[in-house]
Amino acid sequence: MKDSCEHVAEHENLVAEVKADMPAEGAIQLMADRFKAISEPSRLKILLALSHGELCVEHIAMAVGGNQSAVSHQLKTLKDNRIIKSRREGKNILYSVDDEHIMTMIQVAKEHLHCDE
Repeated sequence: MKDSCEHVAEHENLVAEVKADMPAEGAIQLMADRFKAISEPSRLKILLALSHGELCVEHIAMAVGGNQSAVSHQLKTLKDNRIIKSRREGKNILYSVDDEHIMTMIQVAKEHLHCDE
């Protein structure tokens, strides 16, 4: 098959660069899973709440306007994806952000909401 692109040499160099920089399939899947985890609106709200500091499930539910059962379910997904962590303090389990890089992406997305104004 003949290449009809007028930029063959330049693009072949870029393709080689892309291939050298491309993460392994497992890493790509992990990235996709984390994006999927933060893309659900209630989980995103939980992360925005936790960006202010450590909270228990009761107070997370109050902050995001959800019920404790639903919030607990979403916390499990975030924890399974290593985006948040928890620790026990007496009878309470306190949740906090475990991946500050994810929070940086969320903050940039939040700031981007107003860039067209």
